[in-house]
Amino acid sequence: MGKHLTSREQDYSKWYNELVVKADLAQTSAVRGAMVIKPYGFAIWERIQADLDKRFKETGHMNAYFPLFIPKSYFSKEASHVEGFAKECAVVTHYRLMDDPNGSGVIVDPSAKLEEELIVRPTSETIIWNTYKDWIQSYRDLPILVNQWANVVRWEMRTRLFLRTSEFLWQEGHTAHATKQEAIAEAETMLDVYSTFVEEVMAIPVLRGVKTDGERFAGALETYCIEAMMQDGKALQAGTSHFLGQNFAKAFDVKFQTKEGTQEYVWATSWGVSTRLMGALIMTHSDDNGLILPPKLAPYQVVIVPIYKGQEQLDEISVVAEKLMQELRDNGVTVKYDNRDTHKPGWKFNQYELQGVPVRIAIGPKDLEKGTVEVARRDTLTKSFMDQSEVSTAIPVLLDEIQVELFEKALKFRDDHSQTVDTWEEFEILMKNNPGFVHAHWDGTQETEDKIKELTKATIRCIPLNNKLEEGKCILTGQPSIQRVVFAKAY
Repeated sequence: MGKHLTSREQDYSKWYNELVVKADLAQTSAVRGAMVIKPYGFAIWERIQADLDKRFKETGHMNAYFPLFIPKSYFSKEASHVEGFAKECAVVTHYRLMDDPNGSGVIVDPSAKLEEELIVRPTSETIIWNTYKDWIQSYRDLPILVNQWANVVRWEMRTRLFLRTSEFLWQEGHTAHATKQEAIAEAETMLDVYSTFVEEVMAIPVLRGVKTDGERFAGALETYCIEAMMQDGKALQAGTSHFLGQNFAKAFDVKFQTKEGTQEYVWATSWGVSTRLMGALIMTHSDDNGLILPPKLAPYQVVIVPIYKGQEQLDEISVVAEKLMQELRDNGVTVKYDNRDTHKPGWKFNQYELQGVPVRIAIGPKDLEKGTVEVARRDTLTKSFMDQSEVSTAIPVLLDEIQVELFEKALKFRDDHSQTVDTWEEFEILMKNNPGFVHAHWDGTQETEDKIKELTKATIRCIPLNNKLEEGKCILTGQPSIQRVVFAKAY
């Protein structure tokens, strides 16, 4: 396994693609635009999933599952929703194949046309709200706090592993409430869940904010978002939470009887994160040697590699290694002991560096004599020696240090690449590259937002929550503005 990747400086996009493949995270599949997530990549996704799932349940949510297929007529019920997703929908029209009478394999059986065409879900609001109609009659049935772990299909033209694929994995929460205030509180709570998880577990600092009208989720009244900065100075939307108002309740006629006996439409939210978080993880922390994983997400936090000649030495090292492994596991550390005789230690070091294992412990014959081990940190590529008696207590502390330092390093990078500008000239010069986050005044119109995007490819990533109000002039039009918003080029 050659670890040599194209450097980030040379070609960031190529570096990313090579890393995903060489670190055994994912690969392209026979289906254009769809990916195969390999076991190591899926193990990281499972860590993300398990942690988030626990947080969802702690905030009162339960998991359910809804159909992959959505009747086409459901989409036309919420106008802005269908408009937002129409260009990305895959449609099922027939349900059977037959032998081609001309002998060229199989063809669609023309007699097996569906009465109503089905959409392969790009998101599930419509099928879920059609279902909620049966679940909700009275205020006693509310709130409904449901999450679904699923795959979705959005027929993307330009794809990139994890960041944008035709099929991807995600979770989507869909909640129903008796009041507007409850629904807004839910959308804000879930934004907090996402931002806490991304910062504390993924070690990625995020900006919390709301989207502009032009960037809002199709069918939402408000979209809350978290925005992260990648090492190439581009932004990546890491999660969204939507206040849907009564739009979907009205589209599917979902009403409830209030305590006072009146009939009211239900208030709704939806919220989600996807395997795109894997892309964020890779592009925030990794280097030219491969992946760097925060300890809280690493499938193995520690790998132990024996360095030996002959079976006798391996047996002696294994006694120590297995004891250390058990002690570490007793202290909550996930450990792998790689005693395979099919690969040399150098190959293993290379592989685990490429795969971002936070800590590598090497044990050789000299370590047995001295009662030591060699400890290598993946994030800093530094090595030190440690007494075997200290390993079980020192390594958990080291893992916590690595977790904190990865976050602080990413935060410093974001701060160093966040700028404030007041003129169009400054803005234009910055946007010739990928400058990171640019805080600038905007006149609040979609027309101006669209024009800035057309001229520079920069979008308004968010209007930060609790934003400081200050009078200014829009960088493009010179019209009055009451606050700065965050511009960036984005994935």
